[in-house]
Amino acid sequence: MNATKAALRAAFPHTIPVMTGYLFLGTAFGVLLQSKGFGVGWAILMSVTMYAGAMQFVAVGLLAAGFDPVGAAVMTLMVNARHIFYGISMLTKFDGMHKSKAYTIFALTDETYSLLCSVEPPPEVEKKRFYLMIAMLDHAYWIAGGIIGNLLGSAIKFDSRGIDFVMTALFIVIFLDQWSTKKGRLPAVIGVASSVACLVVCKIFGISQWFIIPSMAVIVVLLYFFKKPVERGSAQ
Repeated sequence: MNATKAALRAAFPHTIPVMTGYLFLGTAFGVLLQSKGFGVGWAILMSVTMYAGAMQFVAVGLLAAGFDPVGAAVMTLMVNARHIFYGISMLTKFDGMHKSKAYTIFALTDETYSLLCSVEPPPEVEKKRFYLMIAMLDHAYWIAGGIIGNLLGSAIKFDSRGIDFVMTALFIVIFLDQWSTKKGRLPAVIGVASSVACLVVCKIFGISQWFIIPSMAVIVVLLYFFKKPVERGSAQ
């Protein structure tokens, strides 16, 4: 128990920026969910079992639209395909976590993945517990935000149009913030150029709604071929 408390105390300060963001974004999700007629039980269930950020916002629309399991599965793959690479890249780092390994991989959101790649625990704190605490704290923030938003949405009536754009806005801000550092811009250029090119090609063939999957494939191939320049840019 003492080891767990030490890991929790060490992890918490690193998760404060995620906490502020997730409470706001989770609240937006909860408000949007309530505006479609889904109560706090749905907010808890989706935040606990899905925990997929942008996909949860998309899922609200899918739930409201009616039963379409195939469409939901394809949409989930397109929106969250990047999480496959998150999990694969962390397999070595999570080696030895045993029972908590599956949950920690499940909890790899964009922000949690970024933290786990960039922070290290103090020497006296066990790494595996430290990683688990970061994942659990971030997940708890998201769940809390969803509950707060859903309750607020039921208590206060207001126009929620445009609130589902909040995740898109977050990704734009993250991209601009990373671009402003002037380090390792090649991956960003590859990502934007590949996505635009695939969107244009898919639009020509009338399948623009499927452009994300080929975009991901092209990005992976280009990052592999430009691996050395990308690593040099990140190290500068």
